[in-house]
Amino acid sequence: MANWTISAVREDFDEIANEFAISPITARLLVNRNIRSQEEITSYLNGTLADLADPFLLKGLTDAVKILEGKIAANAKIRIIGDYDADGICATAILFKGLTTLGVQVDTVIPDRIKDGYGINIDLINNAAAAGIDTIITCDNGIAAVAEIALARQLGLTVIVTDHHEPPDELPTACAIIDPHQTDCLYPFKAICGATVALRLIEGLFCHLKTPLSPILYDELVLLAAIATVCDVMELCGENRILVKHCLKELGKCQNIGLKALINATGIGDKKLTAYHIGFVIGPAINATGRIDCANRSLSLLLTSDNDEAVQIAASLVAINEERKLMTSQRVTEAMQIVEAMELDKVIVIYLPDCHESLAGIIAGRIREHYHRPIFVLTDSEDGVKGSGRGMDAYHMFDELSRVKNLFIKFGGHKLAAGLTMAKENVETFRHLINENAVLTADDFVEKVKIDIALPFGFATLDLVKEFALLEPFGVGNRKPLFAQKGVTFLAGQEMGTSGRAARYTVADSDGHRHELVYFGDIATFNAYLDEAFSPELRKNLYQKDIATRNNRSGSDTIIEKNNVYQSIILNVTYQPEINHYKERVRVQLIMQHYC
Repeated sequence: MANWTISAVREDFDEIANEFAISPITARLLVNRNIRSQEEITSYLNGTLADLADPFLLKGLTDAVKILEGKIAANAKIRIIGDYDADGICATAILFKGLTTLGVQVDTVIPDRIKDGYGINIDLINNAAAAGIDTIITCDNGIAAVAEIALARQLGLTVIVTDHHEPPDELPTACAIIDPHQTDCLYPFKAICGATVALRLIEGLFCHLKTPLSPILYDELVLLAAIATVCDVMELCGENRILVKHCLKELGKCQNIGLKALINATGIGDKKLTAYHIGFVIGPAINATGRIDCANRSLSLLLTSDNDEAVQIAASLVAINEERKLMTSQRVTEAMQIVEAMELDKVIVIYLPDCHESLAGIIAGRIREHYHRPIFVLTDSEDGVKGSGRGMDAYHMFDELSRVKNLFIKFGGHKLAAGLTMAKENVETFRHLINENAVLTADDFVEKVKIDIALPFGFATLDLVKEFALLEPFGVGNRKPLFAQKGVTFLAGQEMGTSGRAARYTVADSDGHRHELVYFGDIATFNAYLDEAFSPELRKNLYQKDIATRNNRSGSDTIIEKNNVYQSIILNVTYQPEINHYKERVRVQLIMQHYC
């Protein structure tokens, strides 16, 4: 079972509420997220693009714009080498759009995941030299390409690296390196994605050249950086939250023809867009081409100015993503069977030799969610064995890989995600050493449920839940508010749909007031828990009751008699209140998240 903890921070919530015209409950939610000072709260609630740091604080950016100024004057050929995921694709589009607006001779290369692997490589450098390219700009890669960039310099190429991954001990000999994680980099917010680094470079370049960056182009580039921020699972705090918040306000009316077409093709054009839609609808469609097709297709979508072409590409991306989802589901099932048959290590290492290497990261994420421990999924490739890892708060993926770096042909990443390539004969040694080095304890493997407030259902009013919109967008680093209610009596239940992943229940709180509670989760597991904690008879009886007559849809006015709950199912639950729009009716819907 999960470990539930209720936040116990202390602050004068009434004072904060009065100063910022919010409820004390919302004030407490801010403090729970370590947003405490007047400056922090003002920035969190009212931060805009104008509050982003000066791009010239990024180490290497001044050198880069001076180099580019000279290259533009010389009409030099520039090539952008990106990456095949959403961050790399968006970063490539940002650099291309910004440079072409300045009249630069520029083209792009997105490495093929299977043929080229991650990032810049020897073949790409030789190809650039043979094509008469003068300057290479990397984006979302390059910080670890020491040998590759050394070759480029020997061939007379100018190289500018823009990246956001953790730098290795030895940096490449590029002419300029822009990465917020470099030593002595003064940029105040380090957790930006590769596309945001590209955005700041374009801003800095236009500023250095004293050329106005049109608001329409700037807004489009910001949207691309924000989409990459969510897709690359960056924390939604600080500058990242400002970018994504702006994006969600403007995305529905964006000027990018390709993005418009993709939003319509995925069926979310008429919805109020949230970070969820970026991370789980738009992002996977952009990513899918880099996984099982060619990422250039997604890049073409973002760069096209032809509406018919955009519609056609968007439809193909959606179709490819559906194929990817089916492949992923099959492989996740296979991986789960392997894990169930093995003794769990501190760090799970699964070897799926014939799995498509592009699916390894997704599979790792799914397994990590289930077992709450770090995981690496390995698969055969042309270069040996490739792997993707997904971590957790108590385990820094990049640091741990660095401790056994002699096993790898190459590796890279950050705290929560990493990639690696190694010889097949090193697989078992890797499994042994990565676990021998792990200092994780049993407590680290227990799911941590951080509850904001023990809030009775009745306090989750429509006005309060509407106020929670001030805290959006929600995601990693800015979690959705989570509340708890003890002693909830389950009166009647009804499973919804055919997938077994949703049900709604009529419940009563400890004061006897009725509410509707919806659960989107594993209903079979929930029912098995009810059988064990209570009895199969009580669980069956729960679903045999008429939920329509039990449920009081007008709110919590009806009170049940406490002597009617004898031998009832009574649970403690965590929940999240949401606004539910049905026809012309707007009401609060309570979504159960955990139970015990």
